Amino acid sequence: MLIFLLLLVGPIAVSAANYLLGDRRENWQTADRSSAGLLPKPADNPDALIRVFAARTVRWRGIFAVHTWIVVKERGASRYSRYDYTAWGEPIRIDGFAADGRWFGAVPEVVVSVEGDKAEQLIPKIRSVVENYKFRAYGDYRPWPGPNSNTFIQAILDTVPELNAVLPPTAIGKDYPYRGDWFGLTPSGTGAFLSLGGYLGLTIGWIEGFELNFFGGVLGLDVRRPALKLPGIGRIGMPFARS
Repeated sequence: MLIFLLLLVGPIAVSAANYLLGDRRENWQTADRSSAGLLPKPADNPDALIRVFAARTVRWRGIFAVHTWIVVKERGASRYSRYDYTAWGEPIRIDGFAADGRWFGAVPEVVVSVEGDKAEQLIPKIRSVVENYKFRAYGDYRPWPGPNSNTFIQAILDTVPELNAVLPPTAIGKDYPYRGDWFGLTPSGTGAFLSLGGYLGLTIGWIEGFELNFFGGVLGLDVRRPALKLPGIGRIGMPFARS
């Protein structure tokens, strides 16, 4: 039990120290939200494209969690479409920020990257999830345990398993049972999950790896692409798989 608690508390303490010693405590309202230069100009890349980004969320909450969003572009399109799920206004926000913009000063990382014919085939499925997502009314957003931004992106990944994607362990809310299912097969079909309302849970699968959800914090192991999954810190090991 002591080792388990250390594995949970220790990484969060390290993340808290990084926050206190870094520059993320600045005024979030004036923080940089400009492009991080992670996407080519649409005119320079006519192929269809899908990206999922993750960046540390605003203020002290960034110690524990990231905010995730998805960007798509059809073949030959002149612009990107960005979808976020936020706590203000209507939860589903379309093109509210630069497609690859810093999230209130935090530089995003790429979680999913798909281009070409495969992206062209999957984009209609992604747009369908966005259009039919049930938690889209004022007041539906809940930062913990969900549904939040990470629940929204997880719903897309669940519905489009061809992406073979897993959100980082710091994506608190990804394990919220938005469909009402407390147990079942993982979206990839390679394992199983158990979720107690998003507060506690266990996931075991080849694509998803081993993940223990303890009140939102995820402790786990990725065997397919060897890496540790730690609360607060995130993934340590091989980078995310790219489709």
